Amino acid sequence: MQQKIVFKNVTRRFDLRDNTFVALDRFSLDVADGEFITVVGPSGCGKSTALNIAAGLLAPSDGEVLVDGHTVDGPGPERGMIFQQYALFPWLTVRENVEFGLRVKGEPAARRREKASYFIDLVGLGDFADALPKTLSGGMKQRCAIARAYAVDPSVLLMDEPFGALDALTRVQMQDQLLETWSRERRTVMFITHDVDEAVYLANRVIVMAARPGRLKEIITVDLPYPRTEEIRLSTEFTAIRNRVWHAVYHQ
Repeated sequence: MQQKIVFKNVTRRFDLRDNTFVALDRFSLDVADGEFITVVGPSGCGKSTALNIAAGLLAPSDGEVLVDGHTVDGPGPERGMIFQQYALFPWLTVRENVEFGLRVKGEPAARRREKASYFIDLVGLGDFADALPKTLSGGMKQRCAIARAYAVDPSVLLMDEPFGALDALTRVQMQDQLLETWSRERRTVMFITHDVDEAVYLANRVIVMAARPGRLKEIITVDLPYPRTEEIRLSTEFTAIRNRVWHAVYHQ
């Protein structure tokens, strides 16, 4: 299978006042085209650092990240980034937020509206296209952020704990919504989370990292069928994989 994202011996050091902190140490990983991976590990294990390097927001101290065979040397339109905080423009409507990246790209107005409408409907916000973010719930804001990321047609979605600030019920609903959208679009997804259940429920593979310095500890394949359902979440097979991931994360 074609590799979409390749981390090659990536190290990232931060110079502090008295010493140097190694956030990521010789991290290597291949992510296949269309694959959904989740990344878990204790605080300080370099999860977000790795994601930010893939996004081009940080440069590696050593090594490199490739996307479609090209070295990442900055942000690019083929990579969409979604943060825990929704980063919506509060003065723009849902539609205007989703159109924003298309406007920057110079897309004609009619095409912007067509694309925005498609992705707004895709994430279930068709009735709220003209609403301002302040009128939306947390889950709806995050769906708007996802629609905005999809609208500029990235082949890779980089998601940094996007559901971490949501209540438990909304979080489960957003997981199902994300998987439904992913099953239609099949973008490559790298998803950071602290939630072991979420990591197993979403992913083809769970990447477990070890801390100080951040490095790859284990890769656990989630051999469960899609679409993922409540029955799968409650199955003995799910529980077995969850327990394996939990043990890998919390017994380091």
